[in-house]
Amino acid sequence: MIPFSYSLAASEQDAVTRISNGTARYIAGGTNLVDLMRQDIERVEAVVDVSRLAATVEETSDGGLIVGAAVRNTALAADPRVRTRYPMLSRALLAGASAQIRNMATVGGNILQRTRCSYFYDVRGSRCNKRTPGTGCDAIGGFTRYHAILGASDRCIATHPSDMCVALAALNAIVHLEGAAGKRCVPLTDLHLLPGDTPHIETALLPGELITGVEIPACPAAANSTYRKVRDRSSYAFALVSVAAALRVVDGKIADARIALGGVAPKPWRASRAEAALHGGTPTHDTFLKAADLELADAKPLEGNAFKIALARSTIVAVLGGLAGDAT
Repeated sequence: MIPFSYSLAASEQDAVTRISNGTARYIAGGTNLVDLMRQDIERVEAVVDVSRLAATVEETSDGGLIVGAAVRNTALAADPRVRTRYPMLSRALLAGASAQIRNMATVGGNILQRTRCSYFYDVRGSRCNKRTPGTGCDAIGGFTRYHAILGASDRCIATHPSDMCVALAALNAIVHLEGAAGKRCVPLTDLHLLPGDTPHIETALLPGELITGVEIPACPAAANSTYRKVRDRSSYAFALVSVAAALRVVDGKIADARIALGGVAPKPWRASRAEAALHGGTPTHDTFLKAADLELADAKPLEGNAFKIALARSTIVAVLGGLAGDAT
């Protein structure tokens, strides 16, 4: 790890002012950034501590919530309003890491965590276009059990690691930002970018922009929601496939369905095809299966992760089936 300077931000605007060049980074819990610095993936000359900013969860006028970027994952998962109105979010947070990490990790940092692809972390032994643009991707043709089947490119097949973001994608969350040009808002589904030809450009953030909070709109369907994570071991493991889903049934018909997938794409994957197929339909196994197949129709698996198609299909169907039972 190279030497770096440290400063504590007194306000959001102060934090933005302190980020003056491309080698400075914001830090809060540090559960990902410090690891990247130790691994020599991130070469940071200065860190600006934003851990004392925006650490509240407040009501919005429409019945939603504004979550400060510095709110700890543990606190958000335990908030009674989150557990009651958005159980998928609470369950995603609890599935995300060990208790010790959840106690340190913040909402803003969780959103911006980088891939856990082993080739990305292998600085001295593997080529990685995300880490060093234009060098190649050794994951392609390598061990691909944990890699993407949707949204990848011939430059990068890494998956996004966040559980929380999968739930936020399903909930139409909006990320609040502050930068040198002022404040703006970006839907979470637009914040993370697919790799295309530029896998090193991972988000739509402008240079120096700071995440100040996340807005979760009111969503009646979300009261009947859940998050299911399928992984190789039962604790502290990243998803092979995960599903965040909400279902509202009115008079025997699906009035609203929200679905997002994790572990299958370079970003939290909003299953918009499946949602559209479900709307107005009857909540049956066949309906759920057809919706899942539509969403996975463009999957492009590799030899080591072809099992994810069947796994994602069965997990989507099982989660929706469980929610349909609760809705009747």
